[in-house]
Amino acid sequence: MEFEECQCTPAEILIFSCSGASNVGQISNQAAVKLTRDNVGKFFCLAGLGGHVPAMVESAKVGRRFVVIDGCPIACGKETIVHLGYPLTDYVVVSELGIKKRHNFDLDDSDIEKVCAAVKEKLGRPLPVTGKLD
Repeated sequence: MEFEECQCTPAEILIFSCSGASNVGQISNQAAVKLTRDNVGKFFCLAGLGGHVPAMVESAKVGRRFVVIDGCPIACGKETIVHLGYPLTDYVVVSELGIKKRHNFDLDDSDIEKVCAAVKEKLGRPLPVTGKLD
């Protein structure tokens, strides 16, 4: 029997999405999936961290870059990472990229690409000496 690697195993670049109940939340989720498939980083379970699941909390400690993709300025993903004391090193808000928040799930592939490009651009910058976003 073959087992796939769990997405909660440690990685240097961890990607978290808000995955909220709107188009921008789902765009953040799909961007995280695409970035993982493209080997940019590893999509990690924000809900597991928020639920204080011990194995996930421990695995996340290995991360060097914490990428959070929030759908909107409510910032659920960012608030979860900050609350847990992890460094927020790279942050993208989908609605700040000119994508209007709607309470539907109509996603446009070009919007997902726009978010992925924004994340890659952030990852192209070196971390500050503190390793934290100012």
